[in-house]
Amino acid sequence: MRVYIGFDDTDVLGSDIGTGKLARRYEQLIPASCNVWGVVRQQLLVDPAIPYTSHNSSACVIVDCSNASYVEALKTAAIAHIEAMSLPGSDPGLCVVIEGDPVLPTLVSFGFLCTAKVVSQHDAMQAVGSAHLSGHGGTNDGIIGAAAAVGLTASGWSGRFIEYSDLRAFPDRVAVSDLMQKGIRVVSLDRDAGCPRPEDRVDTKGWLRPRLWGHVVVLPVKPAGVGLWESLGEKRNPNKKKI
Repeated sequence: MRVYIGFDDTDVLGSDIGTGKLARRYEQLIPASCNVWGVVRQQLLVDPAIPYTSHNSSACVIVDCSNASYVEALKTAAIAHIEAMSLPGSDPGLCVVIEGDPVLPTLVSFGFLCTAKVVSQHDAMQAVGSAHLSGHGGTNDGIIGAAAAVGLTASGWSGRFIEYSDLRAFPDRVAVSDLMQKGIRVVSLDRDAGCPRPEDRVDTKGWLRPRLWGHVVVLPVKPAGVGLWESLGEKRNPNKKKI
């Protein structure tokens, strides 16, 4: 079974460990019999009415486990992780929802709403229903982004992976076949819809961040030469540490 664990607002401006990095490090705390399928960053609405650290993003950790008996341990570990790693001045939130929970369609709608308009903590609590949603400091506003992260990720059509199959270990130029072997589908977005061949290479520019499209891991690319493709997207600031 799959468990969606949303984190938000655990850092402050200028901090070394943002919510994305905190979410990635959560993998170290889960039961050994569980597996993190991926960690997905979700972009929410950027608006002057919304307090956020830098880009108003949240993160969802997707955990696979054999049955529901592990959910309580995952939740307990997530709470302990937030309380240990979140910084003073932040407003952390946590959302934990099991795949197949009847609340997910409502939560998906809520997630997409958070990309388009300002919402409240009350809206988040209504959307989550009986699933787990908790605040862990400050104003507790992080419950909004945490719930949205779960909803958007559960939709299967939003966000980029900041962790998947040790993506940081890939070289800057990687064979399409190597990506395919790890479950990353390489999809061309050029006007002629050319198909990347297994022997072709992809220039990731040192920033491999596939997308969550259709509930699978997809790397969008564009042509960059004969047998060469270039992945879309790059770091906003080349001097900023990767997350």
